[in-house]
Formats: sequence, structure tokens, C-alpha cells
Amino acid sequence: MEPGGPLLIEGPVEFVAEDGTVIRSDRPVVALCTCRRSRRFPFCDTSHRRRGKRSQGRA
Repeated sequence: MEPGGPLLIEGPVEFVAEDGTVIRSDRPVVALCTCRRSRRFPFCDTSHRRRGKRSQGRA
């Protein structure tokens, strides 16, 4: 696991949110957000990646 990156677990999975809502995913592998920046929390949407990082060869 990369610091600040997602935690990959085997699915299907079920989570109970703080408000009691049950969240389910039937995917074979699920990426869980560990940085809490995801708009789809508890699932990772890659929001942890830094914006504006480009290779130096681009104009």
C-alpha cells in the first residue's frame, strides 16, 4: 500500500456508514480511500493524486 493511496481488498464487500447506511460493491476488487479526499468515499476515485504533475517534455 502506498501512503495516502487506496487500500485494495477482495470483493464483494459491504460497509455500514456512520449514519447506518449500508454500502455494497459486487466488484471482485474494491479500492478503499485512505486519504478521505474521495467524492465517492469510502471508495477511492483517485483524488489522492496530485494535480498539475506533468512530464517535463510537454509544452
